[in-house]
Amino acid sequence: MANILFVMTGADRWTFADGTQHPTGFWAEEAVVPFETFTAAGHRVTVATPGGVVPPVDEASLTPEATGGAETAAHLREVAATAFAHPVALADVDPDGFDAVYVPGGHGPMEDLASDAGSGRLLTRALRDGKPIGVACHGPAALLAATDEGGNAFAGYRITAFSNAEEELAGNAAKARWLLQDRLTEAGLKVETGEPFAPHVVVDRTVVTGQNPASSAPLAAELLKLLP
Repeated sequence: MANILFVMTGADRWTFADGTQHPTGFWAEEAVVPFETFTAAGHRVTVATPGGVVPPVDEASLTPEATGGAETAAHLREVAATAFAHPVALADVDPDGFDAVYVPGGHGPMEDLASDAGSGRLLTRALRDGKPIGVACHGPAALLAATDEGGNAFAGYRITAFSNAEEELAGNAAKARWLLQDRLTEAGLKVETGEPFAPHVVVDRTVVTGQNPASSAPLAAELLKLLP
């Protein structure tokens, strides 16, 4: 049985370039589907957020339109409200206590995890120790905080993330302070994107990334293969 640390956003707003704020949080599918995949396989999940706040779910991820139906939406809402309700603070996490790290997306990580030193420390340590790391959609924003003396710890790794094209199609690209694909590329990561909103997963050594919500299930399946 592996102990998996879920690094999750504590932000319920995403600040645009003009200073206005857009309601956000974590994207339900990207957290719930991997959570259920890992726990069904007998693994244990611990949730950690900046300051230990309860991670907010993005209400847009719980609509029947986003989930494919009212029944799925209701299930995601129920699990999201219970599975992640008792987080610990990122700053208090002992990295030796976990066998793998997973970061779900939603625009929340763009607001806090992209610059959170506690998250960056844990991801850098997990990478150095060769532990499996899974990251979904906007979750790769957390990789931006994973720095050391030589720059970004993930520089040179092949990854995927929510693409510029997807951000444009979602209507947010022109409003954003920065775009995730651009910032990751500037940090030295090799971002490989597929068709917008279609499943796309990239595996490079111990790092497994998924491009968008539709990638949640295949990402979880790939990460499961790497768990002890």
